[in-house]
Amino acid sequence: MRTHAPQPLGPEVGKLGLGMLGGFTPQPDDNMPDWAACIVLLGPNGADWDQISSAPEFHDGAPDPLDRWSERVLRALAATLSAQAFFPFGGPPWQPFQTWAQRTGRAVASPIGFLCHADQGLMVSFRGALALPFVPTDLPAPAADPCTACASQPCRSACPTAALTEAGYDVAKCHSWLASGNTPACKTQGCAVRLACPISAGAQRSKTQSAFHMKAFHK
Repeated sequence: MRTHAPQPLGPEVGKLGLGMLGGFTPQPDDNMPDWAACIVLLGPNGADWDQISSAPEFHDGAPDPLDRWSERVLRALAATLSAQAFFPFGGPPWQPFQTWAQRTGRAVASPIGFLCHADQGLMVSFRGALALPFVPTDLPAPAADPCTACASQPCRSACPTAALTEAGYDVAKCHSWLASGNTPACKTQGCAVRLACPISAGAQRSKTQSAFHMKAFHK
C-alpha cells in the first residue's frame, strides 16, 4: 500500500507546460491499483507550447514527438510521486479518457459530440493521467455544464464542409476537405468548429500549436 502526503499538484505539472483538467475517485471496476486515491487528467497549457515544442523529441526527426515527450515527462513525474502514468495513445488496450474526462465533472459531451471542457472548451486535449496515492489539495472542482448556457451553439454550423452530420462525425469528409486545399485556415489555425466554441479561447491555443495538431490528425 503506497502512502503519500496530500500536496498541491498544479505547480509540478505547470513546470512541464501542463495543467490539471480535473480528477475523480477511482472505483473497483476501473482496474486501478488498490492504492490509487485519485485519477488526475493532464493536458497542455497553450501558453507554454513554446516550452513543450522545444523539447528534444520535437527535433530528433523521429515520429510522434508529442506522444514521446508526454511519456517521458509524465513517467518521470509519476516516479517522484509514487504514482502511475496512463496515456490516451499506445493501445490497444485504450484507456477511456473521454469517459474519465466526464467523470471529473469538468467536461461534457457537446451538442456535436466532441468533449467540451469547462475551461478549454472544444480545444481540450489530454496528454495523460496520473493515478495518485493522494488527492491533490488543488484539484479543480466540478463545474457547471458549459454547453447548457450556450444559447447560440456556434459549433453546430461552423464546419466549412459540413462534416458534422446527424449521423455523427464524417471523418473521411473532413480529411477530404483538408486534402483539397480549399481551406488552409483549418490546417494552420485549427478546426473551425473547435475554434467557434466561446470557451475555446481558455485553452490559449496558438496557431503554431493548432497547426501541429492538425498536421498530426491529417497525416
